[in-house]
This record gives sequence, C-alpha cells and structure tokens, in this order.
Amino acid sequence: MNEPVKAEEELFDVTIIGGGPAGMYAAFYAGMRDMKVKLIEGKGELGGFLHTYPEKMIWDVGGIPPIRCEALIAQLAGQAATFAPALAFNQRVDELQQRDDGTFVLVSDTGERHWSRTIIIAVGRGITEMQRLEVEGADRYELANLYYTVQELNVFRGRNVLISGGGNSAVDWALELADVAAQVTVVHRSGQFRALERNVAAMRERTKVLAPYRVVQLHGGEEEIRQVTVAHMESGASERIDVDAVIVNHGYKSSYGSLVHWGLDAGEYGLYVSERAETSLPGIFAAGDCAAYGSKVRLIAGAFADAVLAVNSAKRYLEPDAPGMAEVSSHNERFKERNKQLHRKR
Repeated sequence: MNEPVKAEEELFDVTIIGGGPAGMYAAFYAGMRDMKVKLIEGKGELGGFLHTYPEKMIWDVGGIPPIRCEALIAQLAGQAATFAPALAFNQRVDELQQRDDGTFVLVSDTGERHWSRTIIIAVGRGITEMQRLEVEGADRYELANLYYTVQELNVFRGRNVLISGGGNSAVDWALELADVAAQVTVVHRSGQFRALERNVAAMRERTKVLAPYRVVQLHGGEEEIRQVTVAHMESGASERIDVDAVIVNHGYKSSYGSLVHWGLDAGEYGLYVSERAETSLPGIFAAGDCAAYGSKVRLIAGAFADAVLAVNSAKRYLEPDAPGMAEVSSHNERFKERNKQLHRKR
C-alpha cells in the first residue's frame, strides 16, 4: 500500500546530489525541461572540488576564454539559478529509501528528509582526502610553508618553490607559478607525467624537472622548511635543494561514503552507468566524475554532457513520451521573455 504524501513532504521531479559542475549544469538543464528541481550540496556553497584551486586558469571549456576557476564557479552558479531550483546546503545524503509508489526519500546527516521522483548523483570524486607527504616531520610545516593546494599565487611571488607530484594539477601549478616564482622545481616519482602532453612539454621548458625522484627529507627550523633532499628512484643518488615553499600534489583518496550501501553497481572509477547515464537502480542517474562508462571524458566539458544525458533520462523515466531532449535555447519557450529583457538592456 502506498504511503500518503503529507503536506510538508514537498515532492520534486529530480533531486541532484552534489553542487559541482555536473550538478550545477544539471540543475539548469532540468529547468529547461520544466522539471521541479532540488540540489543538495554537502558544503556551504556551490562549486564542489573546483574550490580546491580557485586561482587556477581553465582553458578547456568550449567557447569560454581562459578563466579563473573562481570566476567559472560564479558563472555556473548563476546559470544554475536560472529556473530557481531549491537548494539545500551543508547536508551529506546518507540514507536512501524508496516508497511503495516508487518515489524516493533521501535522509541527510542532519536528519532532514527530501522527497523526489528521480535522483541524479553528481558527487564528483566523493568525499576526498588529500594524500599527504609521507616524510617524517612534514606535518609540523603545514601551517608554515608546506602547501597541499594553492589559494593565492602571490604568496609564491619571487620565491623558490618545489612541487612534488606528476598529475594534471601538479603540472598546471608548475606552469602557473613559472611566471610568478623565482624558481620552480618539479619532483616526480616517475619519468612519465599523467598530464596533457603539451603542458608537460611546456613545464619541462620553463621549470627544473627532477624525474624519477622523490622527496625524502625536509630540513628547517621549528617554523619553516629551508631545504629539501630528493633522491633518484633507481640509483638512490640524492640532491639537496634550497626552497622557500613546498607544494605537494599527490592526488586524493576518495570515498563515496554511504552511497556504496545503496546497492549501486560501482567500481574503482565510480558508479557504472549506461550510455543514458542510468545507474543499476531504476530512477537513479549519475553525472560527472562519479559516473563511469567506456567513453568517459574527465573534463568539465564532459561533466556538462553527462548532466544533459542524466536529465534527459530522468525526464523520460517520468514521462516516457517526452521528447528525448530539451528544445534548444534559441527556440525554447522558457527563454522567450528572458530574451526580450536581455534585448531591452542592449
């Protein structure tokens, strides 16, 4: 027997879990599809993992000139608000229930309950924890000149900076700091970098690269690191380098928390989805970094495409006869009055 919907149980067509690029774009696109939308974000603001590097320049979003990450977050958040979705902040969704009528109840860590006809999971990398530098005494410098993220480039102006890491973020920071720091040295355990070839080539031209090397010792007083010893991964030959700052980018440990207990089919790289962004549970879809499928593109632009697929599938789940996609914005009736207002402002 179906449970009656109480007056305080506001039912949404789709509830999006996660406020990163995929979640924000899904909220906008679901509005284009005339769906009643709620977005739940674990932190106090939209943006998700992008807040890790607010000053980083992003070049690879189609049609947008190079833009600082913090500015892109602001633009995406503004776009997400276009159709006034309901927003719930500072809540981690812990429990999933499904009622007899097929609708879902999401229970957060605060005890709040959310009712929805469909769900889009857009939690990115999930609950992330930075991989810390595994060198004796490293923790005592974390409030001084050992950094795990870069919030402000000017902190490193005119300084000798050592970066430990070999992924996209480490390479990107090396290039950003090459124009700011006096000297940038990049230390990586492998001779191969896990980053775009063009950026790796530029980094090798503009910075000092030690690979395959690893950081084995930090030297300094009680407050700051003054020197770093690095050792060759094969020969063990070591070198001592003068530094003013050390940036560690060894990646993140990720966890999907209670989502793993929902019965979703998941693996090392996230939640397995179909070509239509469908998870293994009917009515639940996934988009962005948490969604795993064969032709996955792990770029912000790819997150947007995932969001569109997830929303379209959610719409068709609710209304099987609905069009396969939203009317394009140039012809969409939802923009008719808004377009008139924009033209008046010119």
